[in-house]
Amino acid sequence: MRHLMSPLDFTKEELDALFDLAADIEKNPQLYAHKCEGKKLATCFYEPSTRTRLSFESAMLGLGGSVLGFSDAASSSASKGESVSDTIRVISCFADICAMRHPKEGAPMVAASKSSIPVINAGDGGHQHPTQTLTDLLTIRSLKGRLDDFTIGLCGDLKFGRTVHSLINALVRYDNIRFVLISPEELRVPDYITDMLKEKGIAYEECISLEDSIARLDLLYMTRVQRERFFNEEDYVRLKDFYILDKKKMELAKDDMIVLHPLPRVNEISVEVDDDPRAAYFKQVQYGVYVRMALILTLLELA
Repeated sequence: MRHLMSPLDFTKEELDALFDLAADIEKNPQLYAHKCEGKKLATCFYEPSTRTRLSFESAMLGLGGSVLGFSDAASSSASKGESVSDTIRVISCFADICAMRHPKEGAPMVAASKSSIPVINAGDGGHQHPTQTLTDLLTIRSLKGRLDDFTIGLCGDLKFGRTVHSLINALVRYDNIRFVLISPEELRVPDYITDMLKEKGIAYEECISLEDSIARLDLLYMTRVQRERFFNEEDYVRLKDFYILDKKKMELAKDDMIVLHPLPRVNEISVEVDDDPRAAYFKQVQYGVYVRMALILTLLELA
């Protein structure tokens, strides 16, 4: 039995197989519509989510399975003090596979150590968000045709953004990836990320200006400044509008640059950019369903 705690839990070869399966699901959904009949997915979300939770539910329903769970810790026995370890033992009696989001880093790993069913980390604090990373990788592969030899700019909250940390860790396994890390000083990527990039000899630079960087990028990964990660409102208000991607900035970019965003968007991408053919963040959501379908099938050994 396997769990997914980090994108690095899968080798590059296993990821290729997963993405091939996701691509086949996209092309031939009818072939997979009954693969999970009789199987149940538990969505245990201790932290609010729209896209990730509904994406998992849509994926399981698309495979012919069923879904149960909770969308808020307040509506679970966690509100009575039940531990994650006990909750997963109980959930294991009800479901065949579990997707868990938790505000505490490492909580899904604790659950996996006590679980008798596969557990998928659906986001743990500011640490990891592996299925978003799988979504990002599938989107890049599908739209660019490759997962190597490009320059990617990551812009916004690089300090608390778990999607950024996961994506960087996943992309360093591919050849000739160049990172441009665009953020205000207060939201720079953590030192352990830049230390890792230095250690592996991977090209990166840190800068503050999006305008000065955008022309060189093959991919731009925008992120929101996350109010829920700040200790005080004053800092959040000061930084929340630091970057706004608009038509004027898009005019500086390559004709084939792709704009990604893990969503939800607040105001860091102007709605006027939505009609630009380079804006791929809503396609990204759809790819997230396909990759989660492929992941569920793989972990349940039904592929």
